[in-house]
Amino acid sequence: MIRDVLLQITQVLAVIVLAPLLQGTILQWEERVQRAQGPGILQPYRDLWKLFHKQLVVPETASFIYWIAPVVAFTCMLTVPILIPVLTNFPLPLSDMGDILGGGFILTLGSFFITLAGLDSGSAYGGVGSSRTVMLGILAEPTLILVFVGITLLAKAMLPFVVNHLLAGNPAVYWSPAHLFLVAAFFILLLVETDRLPFHSSTHIEVYMIEEGRILEYSGPLLALLRWASAMKQFILYIIFCNVLLLPWGLSVQGTALGALGAAGGLLVKFAAVGAVVVAVETTQSRLRYYRYQEPLAASFVLAILAIVANQMR
Repeated sequence: MIRDVLLQITQVLAVIVLAPLLQGTILQWEERVQRAQGPGILQPYRDLWKLFHKQLVVPETASFIYWIAPVVAFTCMLTVPILIPVLTNFPLPLSDMGDILGGGFILTLGSFFITLAGLDSGSAYGGVGSSRTVMLGILAEPTLILVFVGITLLAKAMLPFVVNHLLAGNPAVYWSPAHLFLVAAFFILLLVETDRLPFHSSTHIEVYMIEEGRILEYSGPLLALLRWASAMKQFILYIIFCNVLLLPWGLSVQGTALGALGAAGGLLVKFAAVGAVVVAVETTQSRLRYYRYQEPLAASFVLAILAIVANQMR
């Protein structure tokens, strides 16, 4: 029992500690593909350290939403790793608090509060970023629910550990059209939710600014919490994509310290492979106008529908 509790704490700590490393690696690879030097893979850690030591500047129009949004977003990202297979392929003491759909709702809750905070500040850029985020969510959230429905029909369960065991131990199900369609649909959602489509921008350019617009009025420790929560969200989505859908192998079976360490190393290898594909997709596409956002999301929606249909025809 104590071992399982320690493993669960280790899973949460792994997400907290390694999330900025994934962010830094992807940014570094993007720069190298574009033949630039890049800031280094450890730059997100240095940015967080700097922000935690900076002065906090609060807009005069801000209400309590402005203050609680970063805390809620960060807390949500601490909760989801409890529900999903991060290092072990078996449930830990608190893993039965929710299923994969519940984890999705928790991720959405954090994003919802950040959207409210963007509107609460009264900034024009905050309003633009929040409205664009909501517009993307109108198509992204139904598609995400359809993907979860497809997973449920495929595994006859919504628990991520059941899906992991099914795909890891049954090649026929893994290579079935239903599963491949789900992988493709979730990959597009991964690009959308991590701001990797060609109408996103991580810079302060008004035309493309989405995520940055929502948090533009934040500074100091609150901005650090938001940046850290964003990196953790990306890390969690990669975990769901890799450990549940795409590469369900390499997790600790016995729950030993050596097994957990090996699972962490395997996780980094999986992330490196998926991250390389994400960087390739992002850097090979031309920058698009914002109104083109519905095209990849519509493709993801169709793929999720095809997965459900293919599963019913099995």
